[in-house]
Amino acid sequence: MLTELKKSEQPNEGKKVPAYSRTNPFYAKVIKNINLNGAGSSKETRHLELSLEGSGLTYEPGDALGIIPENDPELVAAIIEEMNWDPNEAVTINKQGETIPLKEALTKQFEITALSRKLLQQAAELTDNEELKRLVAEENAEELKEYIYGRDLLDMLKDFGPWKASSQDIIGLLRKLMPRLYSIASSISAHPEEVHLTIGAVRYTAHGRERKGVCSVYVAERIKEGDTIPVFVQPNKHFSLPESKEVDIIMVGPGTGIAPFRSFIEERSVNGTTGKTWLFFGDQHEATDFLYKDELEAYQQKGVVTKITTAFSRDTEKKVYVQHRMLENSKELFEWLEKGAYFYVCGDKQYMAKDVHEALITIIEQEGSMTREQAEAYLNDMAKQKRYQRDVY
Repeated sequence: MLTELKKSEQPNEGKKVPAYSRTNPFYAKVIKNINLNGAGSSKETRHLELSLEGSGLTYEPGDALGIIPENDPELVAAIIEEMNWDPNEAVTINKQGETIPLKEALTKQFEITALSRKLLQQAAELTDNEELKRLVAEENAEELKEYIYGRDLLDMLKDFGPWKASSQDIIGLLRKLMPRLYSIASSISAHPEEVHLTIGAVRYTAHGRERKGVCSVYVAERIKEGDTIPVFVQPNKHFSLPESKEVDIIMVGPGTGIAPFRSFIEERSVNGTTGKTWLFFGDQHEATDFLYKDELEAYQQKGVVTKITTAFSRDTEKKVYVQHRMLENSKELFEWLEKGAYFYVCGDKQYMAKDVHEALITIIEQEGSMTREQAEAYLNDMAKQKRYQRDVY
C-alpha cells in the first residue's frame, strides 16, 4: 500500500515543505540518464540520477521510488486514429467533473497498455460484436484470460468493433494510470539530495505488434537530462540493512536486482561497516551486461565488498545462473549463515527468486546435515529474525 510521507523541513530554512506523496508528487530534475549496457547487448538498462533538492525527501537503503509515467504517444495516436476521435475533445476524468483534452487524458491519466476481465465485460455492452459477447460469457473465462494476456486497449478496439461508444464512454471504462515503483539504487549518505534508479527497458513483440513497458520506455526513450518527472518515496520496512555494522550480508541480485544492493554497498561504505559483504550477480554476457562493474570492483579493492560471485548465462555452453553459483559455494555460504549473516534476494519473482530459495534450502540441508523439513524450518527462523529478506517483483 502506498503511504504518505512525513512532513519535513528544507535544509537551512524554517519553512515547512509539502508532504510529497503519490497524490502530491515531487517534480525531480533528471541529472543523468545513461544506458549501462555495452554495445551489442540485447538489453537496455538505464541508470537514472534525480535531484531531490528542495523537496525535503529522504529515504533508507531498501526503499523504493515511485514514478508517475506517461503513456507512449505513438500508442495514444494509434488509438485516436483507430476510433476516429478528436484529440482535442474535452473528456471528464474524475468524479469531480474535471475535464481535459482526450489526447492528454489517454497520455497521462489512464491505463491503456493492459486489459482486464471487467473492462471487456463492460465494453461488450458498447458493441454489437458477437465474438466479444461470447468471449465474456462465464463459460469462456479461460479463453478470455488468454485473450487479455499481452494485449492492450488498441487490440480490443480493433478486434471488437464497430463501436456504439463515444470517447467518453471508453474513457469511463479505463483504470487510472498507476505509478511504477523501483528499488532505489543509491544511498542518500553517499549522494545527498539525490536518488538513483536502475531501470530495465521492457520491449517485446506480442500478437503481431511491438510492445513497450509504460514507465521503463518512458524513461529510456523520452526522458532527457534536465527534464523533470513526478516522483515520491515509498518506504519498505521489509527490506533493510541490519542495524549492527558488524553483521555480514549476502546479496543475490541478478540484472536490475542489483539496484538495492548498490544502495546497501554505498551505505556500508559511508558508515564504515566492518561486516563482510558478498554479492552474487548475474546477467547474459559479462562484456556487455555486468552492471556497475567498475564501481563494484572498486568497492572490492577498498574492502567494502568482500566477495563478488558472477554468473553470465550466455557466456558458457550450459546456462549458468546465480543459484548454480550459490550451490558451487555452498560450504562457505552456509558458514556465513551459521555466523549470523543476513541473506537478501532482489529480482524476478516468477523464476529467479524461486530457484534461489530452492538452492538455499538445498545448501542448508546438505551443509547442515538436516532433513528437508529442518532446512525449511531453519530458513523460516532466519525470516522471522529478518535475516532472510526478499524484494521480488
